[in-house]
Amino acid sequence: MLKLALAAAISMMFLLAPPDAAARTKHKGRTAAAKHVKQVKPKRTDLAKVIADDNRQRMVRRIEMVHGKRRVVYQRVRRAAPAIAILSAGDLVGLNKTHDPLDLRSSVAYVMDQTSSEVLFEKNSTVALPIASITKLMTGLLVVQAHQNLDEVLTITDADVDKHKYTSSRLAVGARMTRGNLLHIALMSSENRAAAALGRNYPGGIDAFVAAMNAKARELGMNDTHYVDSSGLSSQNVSSARDLAKLAITAHQEPLLRQYTTDPNYAVQASGRTLQYHNTNYLVKMPDWNIGLQKTGFINEAGRCLVMQAMIQGRNVIMVFLDSKGKQSRTADAGRMRKWLEALKPAIPAAAAAAVPVTVSAVVPGTAAQ
Repeated sequence: MLKLALAAAISMMFLLAPPDAAARTKHKGRTAAAKHVKQVKPKRTDLAKVIADDNRQRMVRRIEMVHGKRRVVYQRVRRAAPAIAILSAGDLVGLNKTHDPLDLRSSVAYVMDQTSSEVLFEKNSTVALPIASITKLMTGLLVVQAHQNLDEVLTITDADVDKHKYTSSRLAVGARMTRGNLLHIALMSSENRAAAALGRNYPGGIDAFVAAMNAKARELGMNDTHYVDSSGLSSQNVSSARDLAKLAITAHQEPLLRQYTTDPNYAVQASGRTLQYHNTNYLVKMPDWNIGLQKTGFINEAGRCLVMQAMIQGRNVIMVFLDSKGKQSRTADAGRMRKWLEALKPAIPAAAAAAVPVTVSAVVPGTAAQ
């Protein structure tokens, strides 16, 4: 009986083995069936590692009350994956390695006296980089200077949906809103579908609008600047800090742009619904800041960006910060710059200060100072 049982067991092992492995019943002292079993049954330590590493999950123990009785429940939850550092366009060319006396978190900075046009501080200011939603400042300038009817009601369509970055929006397809309100939330809250709708409803459509954006840039002497859309979602919207200072000076001359970019919050009507929007720059709410114009921007390729006009110690200044690292770093850099200017002016008259600007530059392949 023992022999019959042993024979039956050996036969079953051969039946479980792959057909091509049966011919190699002996290979280095092991049967094919044994090899097959070893492949699907790892060691205990290996199995524990697989379970621990599987989708970075872990078991959480919690207690529930079911029909008045305590019951222990184990639930599998996913751990958050570690953050992966994403390099910006500035990082890729080494601008983040440029050091400056103020220890700014922005790879690019440019500060000038708005009245005298004297440069007070600059760091990599001639390098053209992606500018994200700073683009909307040019969008607003074109809409205002084209004298389009701000009371005309426009409709959000599928053409306004972001198919580049797939960003979300509170403006649903089919939502109706006046051009003025679309302009307001595009500038104040950086609403992308609003900016897209503004460009699409320009005479000649979005292509004509982008062409007008680039024509206006050339008119203003913004030689490092190029636009491909009205929202800034594309990383192909590029400019230098010096160019953006020129845009800020021109935009500051428009009262509507000053108001819309600095309103702390605003409620709009969209197809019968009230939507509350807030400014992307919290500094406009701070009583110790006197800001006349501002615009923020962010995409991964651009980093955190900020363009701002402000009065500091009685002096109107234009500030531009590009490719900043950290969610609040661009506004923190603005604070560092303000403290530096406040300390500078009592010690040195404005004219003398303008004559000795701080200039910090990095050597960037393929770029040249303008």
